[in-house]
Amino acid sequence: MAAPTNLTFDLVKAEEVSDAIIIEQEGFPPDEAGSLDKFKFRQEQAPDLFLGAFILQNDSRKIIGYICSTLSSSETLTHESMSEHAPGASTICIHSICVQKSLQGKGIAMKLLKEYVSRLRTRAEAGSVPYKRIVLISHENLIPFYENAGFKNLGKSGVVHGSLPWYELRVDLIKSDPSILGTTAPTTTSLVSTIDVAAMPPAQQGSQQIPAGLWEALSRDSSRKNRPTGKPLVSFENGLDDVIASAGEGTSTNKFDLLCLRPGCGSIILKAGVATWVERASEQVSG
Repeated sequence: MAAPTNLTFDLVKAEEVSDAIIIEQEGFPPDEAGSLDKFKFRQEQAPDLFLGAFILQNDSRKIIGYICSTLSSSETLTHESMSEHAPGASTICIHSICVQKSLQGKGIAMKLLKEYVSRLRTRAEAGSVPYKRIVLISHENLIPFYENAGFKNLGKSGVVHGSLPWYELRVDLIKSDPSILGTTAPTTTSLVSTIDVAAMPPAQQGSQQIPAGLWEALSRDSSRKNRPTGKPLVSFENGLDDVIASAGEGTSTNKFDLLCLRPGCGSIILKAGVATWVERASEQVSG
């Protein structure tokens, strides 16, 4: 069944929280449903993270669903992040997504969730907010729903809330985070600061000069689809050992391509096997 044609999305106002809690208490078991005080806290502390689905009725509107969240400085959802709010933090913790029972099964929840992610991603990529990711916990039967909305299943969560186990899911808002390098598969890490051009063969030294027009080309938005994504160095289990390879004669080189850090680009700026890893001699630090 299709969603109502007069469906719209907007932030939930303080006077609409009491209607939202009715939907919450009808949609969740007593041991999982949030309280009115918690809903008021979320709307007061993070009003831009409390999005509602409404049906327009003449000059008024009726709330039929909502998503409410708070912020956390942790990259994962914990017991603490479920009960606290950290203003200015980068992780959005979704606490509740619910649609009025009589209107469930019409695709409203998916439309609402995609609208929620889209709005926050637009603001995050514009740099107007510090948000980097959205996390939530879900029962196993709802994992496919969230995956269809772009979330990634991170496995079982350590959070205990109610009688059933929970799984954590996440979606990144900034796909090309400056702290993350693009990858072609497999991925690479930041080796720029450790490249010793003088140690390269003469032919490779000359190729490191920026050709005319390259900077202008890099400054333009790329139209290429399916641009690679990346991951930070800390995500490699063995650190630098996972991203450099032996080149023989006691030297090492970069295993993977190094991609442009500029959001939305993904252009290759250093091919795999071009850089030489040089480790400086250790120095004694006076205490």
